[in-house]
Amino acid sequence: MNTAVLYSGGKDSSLIAIILKKIGFNPKLINVNFGVLKSYIPAMISAKSLCFDFSILELDKEILEKGVDIIIKDGFPNNGMDYVHKEVIENLSDLKYDIIADGTRRDDKVPKMTKNEIKSLEDRKNIHYLNLDSFGYKTIDLIVNKFFEFRKEKSNRKNSSDYEVEIRYLIDERGFKSSEIFPEHYQTRVVGFKNR
Repeated sequence: MNTAVLYSGGKDSSLIAIILKKIGFNPKLINVNFGVLKSYIPAMISAKSLCFDFSILELDKEILEKGVDIIIKDGFPNNGMDYVHKEVIENLSDLKYDIIADGTRRDDKVPKMTKNEIKSLEDRKNIHYLNLDSFGYKTIDLIVNKFFEFRKEKSNRKNSSDYEVEIRYLIDERGFKSSEIFPEHYQTRVVGFKNR
């Protein structure tokens, strides 16, 4: 089955990729970029270190712009981040993958799709959507520490491939301070497998 993992280079999206590979799928790791920054580079390096196929899905900057509008209007990131994520998943589902996966987990606040949104997506597009929703943060940490070497650093443009990088950039470009809207965030980026 044609399988895509929405990939940031972090431990969560790396874990779902490994799970899919271990059960017999050959997932393609896809990072989404809106043309604002080359934020895909850390994810590309992580994918290469794990020996996965990697590609960049370039989407219309208008999606990001609308997400930024929502964030600025609300004064907090949740709804805007959710909007961008849902648009990304919808666009990815148009590319004829049988399975689409991402690293969202049970205790993530954003981005996150509801169970009804997931069911609607699967029914409308005739696909399977997988994430780590039954896994909490502590469980993910327990598992990824067995598989991966990773770095944990304060998130910035050079070490993160999340949507947040381009969103923060656009917010700052518009004269607002993204640091006042988004909480301080640390990026955990996979740099390879642990020695086996």
